[in-house]
Amino acid sequence: MKFLALKAAAQQLRQHTLTVYYAARDPRTPLLVRVLALLVAAYALSPIDLVPDFIPVLGYLDDLLLIPLGVALVVRLTPPVVLESARLQAERTASQPVSYAAAAVIAAIWILLVGAFAMWTYRAVRS
Repeated sequence: MKFLALKAAAQQLRQHTLTVYYAARDPRTPLLVRVLALLVAAYALSPIDLVPDFIPVLGYLDDLLLIPLGVALVVRLTPPVVLESARLQAERTASQPVSYAAAAVIAAIWILLVGAFAMWTYRAVRS
């Protein structure tokens, strides 16, 4: 029974994340809210986490706190008309199949960013 409740909560969070993503793409959304929404959606949809999930407690803490708080903030700051339009788009998108190729591209981008940061850190420490 608890598994079904968790699955429903995860599906609802996915729906909210898609809503935030579509709200960020709408030109009627204020610029700062758009930037925040894109950051929240990118983090939520990214296969790479700030804190890896294999670390006990902390691994899931970012998913349980950062994403819902970011989504709530974006929803609160987004105009109601834009939010309703974004919800409709998210509902249509959620019914489509998942793209594993897109997930691979996002993972590659994260790997490149982490590698660039590591190189920058290495050079900064070395000099």
